[in-house]
Amino acid sequence: MPLLLQLALALLAVAGDAATAAATTTHLRFYMHDTVTASASSGQEAATAVRVVKGAAALPNDPVNRFGDVYAVDDPLTEGPDAAASAAVGRARGLYVFASRTDSTLLLSATMEFTSGRHNGSTVAGLARDAILDDVRELPVVGGTGGLRGATGYALLRTHSFNPATNNAVLQIDMYLNV
Repeated sequence: MPLLLQLALALLAVAGDAATAAATTTHLRFYMHDTVTASASSGQEAATAVRVVKGAAALPNDPVNRFGDVYAVDDPLTEGPDAAASAAVGRARGLYVFASRTDSTLLLSATMEFTSGRHNGSTVAGLARDAILDDVRELPVVGGTGGLRGATGYALLRTHSFNPATNNAVLQIDMYLNV
């Protein structure tokens, strides 16, 4: 093998190792406050998740949601589960669709926009199935911008609280990002 080809292969191997070593894993934990029904007692002046399309068929055992319901979302993200007592860290903007005729499973498409702290001005995007009645849901992270540019990884979603009468929920989100 010519010396020049050997040198080129060696440089590619070193560059690949350096790129792998440069990637770091970042863990973020925050809470998403999905308010479908606003009230003075909830501390929300306006809903942050609004149904923009009413689905065609009722879901089994669910008097509120329908297959095909589409919600536009602009939910606050906070450091803790109590929105009034926790510092804001950003907004979750996107949509979710009730995408199953047989259960409460969503197609979630959201961008987490960070507005304070270390990741201020950065975003992370997720797109996946969200089986909202499961204790823990794993969703892939498909990209990021700013300080989180090109992020990959996953998010673990847990329902911290849910009120079936109002459809309001607080989610605990743990993201594990490779940046």
